[in-house]
Amino acid sequence: MPKRITITPHLSIDELGHRYRQSQNPIERSHYQIIWLLAQGKRTEEVAEVTGYSRSWIYELVRDYNHNGPQCLGDGRRDNPGAPPLLNDEQQAILLQVLREPAPDGGLWNGRKVADYLSELLGTPISRQQGWVYLRALDWRLRVPRPHHQESDPEAQEVWKKKLKEEVKQIQKDHPDADVEVWCEDEHRIGLCPVTRRIWVEAGDFPTAIVNWQREWLWLYGFVEPQSGETYWWILPYVRTDLFSRVLKDFAEHFGVGQKKRIVLPLDQAGWHMSRKLDVPEGIHLVPMPPYSPELQPAERLWPLVNEVLANQAFNTMEQVEDLVYQRCQRLSRQKDLIRGITFYHWWPGYDDRVAA
Repeated sequence: MPKRITITPHLSIDELGHRYRQSQNPIERSHYQIIWLLAQGKRTEEVAEVTGYSRSWIYELVRDYNHNGPQCLGDGRRDNPGAPPLLNDEQQAILLQVLREPAPDGGLWNGRKVADYLSELLGTPISRQQGWVYLRALDWRLRVPRPHHQESDPEAQEVWKKKLKEEVKQIQKDHPDADVEVWCEDEHRIGLCPVTRRIWVEAGDFPTAIVNWQREWLWLYGFVEPQSGETYWWILPYVRTDLFSRVLKDFAEHFGVGQKKRIVLPLDQAGWHMSRKLDVPEGIHLVPMPPYSPELQPAERLWPLVNEVLANQAFNTMEQVEDLVYQRCQRLSRQKDLIRGITFYHWWPGYDDRVAA
């Protein structure tokens, strides 16, 4: 017959049972239950079956209890402060100031360079992973900067945002019986020139993209209404005033623009947009944007979505490109929630009304 485990009587059986029943912590409660059952003479196999703990773990718990008493029972992690931080508050403040300046080699900061700096600061080797951890701990994030033209005027851009809303209100006032919608339009060049994008691959896989450098182009005209996510597309060989007039005419006919429906259309100041020879249909109101301000143009957000079907591929003819882009635009036309999510800027006319609703 196997020998029963001996429990050192730090507490009586009644006291062990009382603490087991009164404990609010599940781990501490299980520990007291194990010691209490064993103190009553229960066999280890019975206790393991009742509590769900393994025999080896029960033996370890008993050894600890016999040597140290009831203070060893429960979840010791609650009182474990963990290892001291690698950097104190002063050193973290120094690191934050250093990160706001260019990296020591004149390049860009990354986890390895942060680790090298910390190694020099602390006089002990720091892993690259730890450098990345401290970048995240200081709430730094890896972001691609949004292009901002050096000749753009931020003040003029803010004035234009207010002007756009005023323009919409004025058109609504001048045409009280008409529905007024705010669209925008831009053009995007597509062609045989390769487009490369990052993709997800299995660990250890190093993808390649076949390229074939040829400079043939088509132009994708894209309209979007940010508030609804609705889009409208044309693919043409050029950007010209006469072609843009044709596109505007078809756009107006397609959406029934006229006395009962007015379209406010912000767009950049490209020559074919502002030409005196441009034929603007009745009901379309062009609103020129400030120069060098692509960040104001919601339609710019469409082009990365369009380029996805062209990414990391080589094409021999423009017909292949045109067919893929045509199908892609059809699919995007059905993804209104996606389009609205990336184009409906917080300052765009109608945004406040939609949020309030």
